[in-house]
Amino acid sequence: MHGPSSPGWLLVALCAATGAYCLLRMRSSVEEQRRAAGGEALMGFGMAAMAVPAAVFTPPSWAWPLYSVVFGAAAVRALWAARDSSHHLHHLVGASAMVYMAVAMAVSPGHHGGAGVPAVTGVLLLYFTGYVLLTGVRLVPATAGGATVGWSDRPELARACRLSMGIAMVAMLLTL
Repeated sequence: MHGPSSPGWLLVALCAATGAYCLLRMRSSVEEQRRAAGGEALMGFGMAAMAVPAAVFTPPSWAWPLYSVVFGAAAVRALWAARDSSHHLHHLVGASAMVYMAVAMAVSPGHHGGAGVPAVTGVLLLYFTGYVLLTGVRLVPATAGGATVGWSDRPELARACRLSMGIAMVAMLLTL
């Protein structure tokens, strides 16, 4: 993404760590948790790759269409999964935002700002800002009723990962 290197590297680290934890969540004994974690891992690693500062690494021209295809497929999968769970609607918006940013970066590689359509960027910023605020309020540790819960089944950590990715999405959209 465009912008200063230091915040870009912080976004890379945050998103990669979130993606790694989501991979761990894929070992959950709860099927819905595993399915959601796979999409969230893809988002985390995709956002980490996209957030690498342009001053350090400029992706080849074929990378942006590849991002568009991968996240377009993720959006279609999220749309299909939304029939069973409304949480997948958020995945749909997130994957669509990644497609939007990839297209914007393909159209304007190496330029600072102005690559996206201001109205679309604004709507996405409003959505993700609201999502961050709502998720932050809901980030109250959940108890497991005295039972020991493994790392892959910790709902408060899953919410923290979603909050991290929402914050990262706001930061990435601001640099667009």
